[in-house]
Amino acid sequence: MNEELEELAARAAAGDQSVVPELLQAIRPQVQRRVARFLPYREDAEEAVQDTLLQVANKIHTFKGTGSFAGWVTIVATNQARQTYRSLKRRQVEQSAEVMPEAIDPRTTSVIAGSRLDLLEALENLESSHPQLVQPLVLRDLGAMTYAEIATELDVPLGTVKARIHQARKAVAERLTVH
Repeated sequence: MNEELEELAARAAAGDQSVVPELLQAIRPQVQRRVARFLPYREDAEEAVQDTLLQVANKIHTFKGTGSFAGWVTIVATNQARQTYRSLKRRQVEQSAEVMPEAIDPRTTSVIAGSRLDLLEALENLESSHPQLVQPLVLRDLGAMTYAEIATELDVPLGTVKARIHQARKAVAERLTVH
């Protein structure tokens, strides 16, 4: 399937629009898994999936084939999930100005959801101070890509990828540690 997917992607990137629906259908499960790692609520994740598939359809011509298509999709899905999170966060701030917030009931709050939101906050903080560290960390720890794949995808030396991931993990761990 991977070779077939790479072939479909190459054809779509070359301008063959007839394969785009098949390509989108083939990557949907991968995209769902990627965004679900970021967004704890199914409806939010589905919004990010739809936006990711739209981005892939609209930007497939930018896929150059230097890295794997799966890696490229991981980057698009990751960026879209983080963008969806930012959008949801903005909406929440706007709504909270209009409505008094309810107290959070720990019996109805998912520990997994809370930890994902903490991670997203830590990534947002890291991006504001060291933006070059975020993408390698996300691709490795959430995208499950190898160091070599990340180096190829980001077009940086392997040692740079390893160093950035190490620095990013340290910064995120500090942010996630309860004091």
